Amino acid sequence: MSLAPVLAQIDADLDESVERLFNLLRIRSISTDPLYKEDCEEAADWLVNQLALLGSDAKKYATSGHPMVLGDVFPNNSDGKLHILFYGHYDVQPVDPVDLWDRDPFDPAIEATPKGEVIRGRGASDDKGQLMTFIEACRAWKLVHGDFPCRITFFFEGEEESGSPSLVPFMQEHKEKLISDVVLICDTGLFQSETPAIVTRLRGLLGEEVTVTGPDKDLHSGMYGGPALNPIRILSKVLANLHDADGRITVPGFYEGVPDLPVEISDQWEALKFDHQNFLGNVDLSVPAGEQGYTPLEMIWSRPTCEINGIIGGYTGEGFKTVLPSKASAKVSFRLVGDQDPHKIRSSFREYIRSMVPDDCKIEFIAHGASQGSVMSTQAPEFKAARKALSEEWPNEAAFVGCGGSIPIAGHFQKITGVTPMLIGFGKDDDQLHSPNEKYDLESFHKGMRSWARVLAELAD
Repeated sequence: MSLAPVLAQIDADLDESVERLFNLLRIRSISTDPLYKEDCEEAADWLVNQLALLGSDAKKYATSGHPMVLGDVFPNNSDGKLHILFYGHYDVQPVDPVDLWDRDPFDPAIEATPKGEVIRGRGASDDKGQLMTFIEACRAWKLVHGDFPCRITFFFEGEEESGSPSLVPFMQEHKEKLISDVVLICDTGLFQSETPAIVTRLRGLLGEEVTVTGPDKDLHSGMYGGPALNPIRILSKVLANLHDADGRITVPGFYEGVPDLPVEISDQWEALKFDHQNFLGNVDLSVPAGEQGYTPLEMIWSRPTCEINGIIGGYTGEGFKTVLPSKASAKVSFRLVGDQDPHKIRSSFREYIRSMVPDDCKIEFIAHGASQGSVMSTQAPEFKAARKALSEEWPNEAAFVGCGGSIPIAGHFQKITGVTPMLIGFGKDDDQLHSPNEKYDLESFHKGMRSWARVLAELAD
C-alpha cells in the first residue's frame, strides 16, 4: 500500500482532525478528582466510538478506578503481518490555579504565538493530542486504502496522571490481549523541541525517608548542648557522606547493574550538541555539579543519582529558638538505570545509614516506591525502521535518546508481556505540561500524524 496518498489525506483533513481533538479536549477527564469520574467515563466512551469508526472491536473495561479502552483493527489479510500495540492515556491533570489560565482550560482553541500556531487547552500535549496523532494516522490509512498496513491494538488508560493504580492488575488479567510484536508509547517529545527522538533509556525511581531520633524530647541547648546528641548534626553528616568528592554515590553495591554507554549511542548524543550552559542558565546555574567524568547529558540520561529532596528538624518558625531537637528526618530519592535492583539498593542504603549512626540513636525508615530503570535495545530492527521513518518527516535526523525521569508503563510492558516498547512523541519543551496554559504546537500535531503514518508503513514493510 502506497504511503504518499495517506500523507496527502492527513494534510487535506487537518482541520477536521483538529476539531476531533477539540471534542476530546472538551471532556474534563481529571483522574485525580472523584468529581470528574463521569467525565473520565465519557472520555473512554468517546474513544471507543472513534475506534469503532475505524472498524475496531474496542470495548470499555471497568476497573477499580477509571476505565481502560482496549480494541483491535485487523488488515484484510493478517497472515504473517506485524502486530503493533499503541498505548496512550486520556486522563489529564487538574487545572489549578485556574486564574493563571488565559482561557477556559476545557475550551480548546488555535492561538497564534511568536513561534507559530498552537493548540491551547488542558491535555493538548499530555496526552490527548499525542494520542490523537496516532488515531488520525490510522484513520487516514483506512480512508485511503480501506485497510491497515498491519494489525493494531489500541490500549488507552484513564489513570496515568493519578499513579495508574489499576494498570498492572489489568495488564496481568488481560495479558493475552496485550501481547504484540511492537509496543508504541506516545508520552514523550522532541529533543530540544527540534529533533525527533525515540526514548530508549528510562531511569527507575527509589524513594526513602529516614528519621533519626536522639533524646526523647526537644532540649534546651544551653543546658544540654555538648553532652547530648543532636540528631540534625548526626543526620547532616550521614547525608554529606552519601557522595564522595567526585560526586559518586557511596552506598555499597550501588553501581551494580549500571551499564556502559554503547559507543554508537554516545556518538548520537554528542551529535545533538546539547547546550548545557543554556540548560543550566535557564535556572540561574552555570557549572555541572554531578558525577565527574560524564557529560551533563550522560548524567541525565544514563547515570544513576542520589538526591536529598528535603530535610526536617528542630525549630524552623519565625525568630530564633535555642532548641536541641529530638528528631531529624530527610527524604532521599534515587534515579536508577540499567539493571540496578531498587530493593537491593534500599536494603544496602538502610544498612549503610545504620552503620554511620551512633548506638544512642533510633532510626526509622519509610519506603516511598521502587521501580527499576529500562533500557531498550536499539539493535532491534523495529527501532532502526522507526528512526528512518521519523528522519524522513523532520528536518533533523532522529536520535535514540534517554529520559531522566521515569515512565513506569514502559517497564510494565517489558515485565508483563515481554515486549520492548518504543517511546515516540512530538511534544516540545515549552508545552507547559501540568501547568496553566498547556499547549501543543499545531506543527507537532500535524507532523505527528504524518510521522505515525510513516512509522506504520516502515514497520509493516
